Amino acid sequence: MSHAPDLPDAGSHTDEEYSLPCAEALLAGTLALMTGYVQACCDSHRDAMGRKISANLQMLADAEGFTAHFRTVVWSLQGRWEQQCKVRQDTAASAALVAAEQRRVLWHTAPEAMQ
Repeated sequence: MSHAPDLPDAGSHTDEEYSLPCAEALLAGTLALMTGYVQACCDSHRDAMGRKISANLQMLADAEGFTAHFRTVVWSLQGRWEQQCKVRQDTAASAALVAAEQRRVLWHTAPEAMQ
């Protein structure tokens, strides 16, 4: 016989303020950040959220109270998020260098001799 999880009353949390154990709160916050990451309007927000997601996943992988299998999955996800953040940073740095080079090319060269 299956047992339904204990759910709060539908009207008990109208302002979305919940009381969760630390690890569950961290997991819930990380999932919310992942949703925000997908919906972010600009890359600067997405980069900051990606770094926070990676850090949260690392904390979840180290947290007590989860099974070893769960922590292994989370650790794998953390590595993927960290790699994704690094690739985005490298891409942004390369784009900045290309833009700087393009601006420099537009400069006029100095004449070899002045009259």
